[in-house]
Amino acid sequence: MRIKNILPPFSLGLSPMEGVTTPCFRQICKRYGADVLFTEFISSEALVRDVESSHKKMNFKEEERPLVVQIFGNSEESLCNAAHIAEEIGCDWVDINWGCPVRKVAGKGCGSGILNDIDKMEYLTKKVVESVSVPVSVKTRLGYSDDNKPIVEIAERMQDVGVELISIHGRTRSQMYKGEADWSLIGEVKNNQRMRIPVFGNGDITSAEKMLEYKNRYGVDGILIGRAAMGNPFIFKQCKDILEGKNDSKFSVKERICVCKEHLEGLKQWRGDRYAILEMRKFYSGYFRGLDNFKPYRIRLVTTNDYQEIEEILSLVGKEFNYEF
Repeated sequence: MRIKNILPPFSLGLSPMEGVTTPCFRQICKRYGADVLFTEFISSEALVRDVESSHKKMNFKEEERPLVVQIFGNSEESLCNAAHIAEEIGCDWVDINWGCPVRKVAGKGCGSGILNDIDKMEYLTKKVVESVSVPVSVKTRLGYSDDNKPIVEIAERMQDVGVELISIHGRTRSQMYKGEADWSLIGEVKNNQRMRIPVFGNGDITSAEKMLEYKNRYGVDGILIGRAAMGNPFIFKQCKDILEGKNDSKFSVKERICVCKEHLEGLKQWRGDRYAILEMRKFYSGYFRGLDNFKPYRIRLVTTNDYQEIEEILSLVGKEFNYEF
């Protein structure tokens, strides 16, 4: 089944994020309305070398479908082999990460580092497409630097070698995550008469209202939500509601605490107490954003190294905000 047949006419996706799009969090986001889920980005070299932690990133449950395995690399052999491994585990399609801007990735010519060599980007992508029978998509950026943003050409070339969907983050590699995402070029790609494949936009979607505004303004086929979903899987329900003309979705303290605890327990089951304690620290602000007087609890949550104490603190939060366990 091809990508166009898998997705609804307009899709909301959970953008792939290292240390964020773990199985338990993906499942929560799916429940709240995400149409498509991506794994954390996975090193093709590590997959080929049978690194256990990289293979574990591909674990998923049937209810997560459509589930996309995202890989990165710079070698034809490792990328093709990694795509084949992802195909064998039963993912719905494979996504190539041509967008990660961090130095340890881009500095090796992977991720957005490939944007300095579009010919190689095209060649490697073509080889991956040819190596698997499942669909292939790519996620990339506008270009490498602010004075060179060839994304319209890139999108055409990706389509021409068989890519079935392109997701575009509206920044360059040199911008990293700073400044404002430029969606005007994403709109140019979508409105390019040569483009036949779905075009997803990504960057700075911080609310359901902004999602709707950008959907209508730029006409994209889907929007990926990244940092705004951290500790806030509820944003997908808010987006779905506003698409249906409703704008009153609210989430009680009880619900936020229950989902936060589910997330914590999921990380614990996946990789143990220590991993769960450390990884959850970046999510608490999102789960409890907007609650007055939450700061003292947040400080305790991000400094304790005791799993039981975290449970006790969350119970205290419930009592503070009139939710009894």
